Amino acid sequence: MSPRRSFLTVVLTGLLSLLGTASALAAETRVAVAANFTEPARAIAARFEARTGHKVLLSFGSSGQFYTQIANGAPFDVFLSADVERPMKAEAEGLAVVGSRFTYATGRLVLWSRTPGLVDGRGAVLATGRFEKLAIADPRLAPYGQAAVETLGKRRLYDGLKPRLVTGASITQTFQFVQTGAAELGFIALSQVIDEKGGSRWIVPATEHSPIDQQAVLLKTGADNAAAKAFLTFLKGSEAKGIIRRYGYEVR
Repeated sequence: MSPRRSFLTVVLTGLLSLLGTASALAAETRVAVAANFTEPARAIAARFEARTGHKVLLSFGSSGQFYTQIANGAPFDVFLSADVERPMKAEAEGLAVVGSRFTYATGRLVLWSRTPGLVDGRGAVLATGRFEKLAIADPRLAPYGQAAVETLGKRRLYDGLKPRLVTGASITQTFQFVQTGAAELGFIALSQVIDEKGGSRWIVPATEHSPIDQQAVLLKTGADNAAAKAFLTFLKGSEAKGIIRRYGYEVR
């Protein structure tokens, strides 16, 4: 074998070895994500995969439904809930790694309609009754639905508006009700309409309801998963926080 061919063989062997090592180090993690956080989670996961080589498999739904699935053995490694209670409960019931829980975002509730001018800047439309249907997420499953109920209750409007409520199983379905016209307006997450140019909206003041602190936790099934741990570390970093702010959330 000529010196040149021998040199190329050594280089190729080294490259293949490095690629094999990188492949062995790369891992995959399954993440259950509260529906309101769909778009920022996708953006964060893409950035994380590009930075680390790990693969993130995202599933979206209501926090309540996910908790039931996790309690029944669903193979998720990480849980990004829309509240504090469920990650805390996961720790207490031995489903999550104690000490891994942290707040990754604080959400903002918005009353939105695709109809320009229907929703005013103070939410007074709720008292005027100039609509047939008002969409909210199921308050038993979705923290944004609970925040909507609290807002209506604080304004002493809940009982009067209850017959007009259309309840979505998740905040995604609630948004779809308003987007398709099944309800003229609805309480959704600000992140869902952060880039919407049309329609009308009222960003609900944080004083109208309990804080929508959203917490992440490492589940026991992901305790030994390198990708799961790395993803949570990335979620705490400045790059992820920049994405989270971009979608209208507050971060600490």
